[in-house]
Amino acid sequence: MSDDDRVTHSPDPIPDDVVRELVDRYAAGETIESLVARLPHSYRKIRTALIDAGVTLRPPRIPLPPTPPGLVNAYLDGRSIRQLATTYGMSYNQTRNILLAEGVELRRRGQP
Repeated sequence: MSDDDRVTHSPDPIPDDVVRELVDRYAAGETIESLVARLPHSYRKIRTALIDAGVTLRPPRIPLPPTPPGLVNAYLDGRSIRQLATTYGMSYNQTRNILLAEGVELRRRGQP
């Protein structure tokens, strides 16, 4: 993959007019994933902007299993998603989606 093929995400805050557009598009039924594909911002940044704007996020379209006891607290205590997936016998994506559904703000990769 060349440098030109990589998506770069803006480190700057999302401007207010763009946040209003995100809110409108999300309310019209777009997913966070489709907004990420359209804009140079990360999933986390767009999700946080929506929440900060007072948007109630829709539940995931794929039904998730019940949250295992201790999963959220273990993540908040510093365990990685990969470690939790192994411990609880789930995939990485399933574990990540459960944490997001529980309202956990995910750390950046490699952050304690």
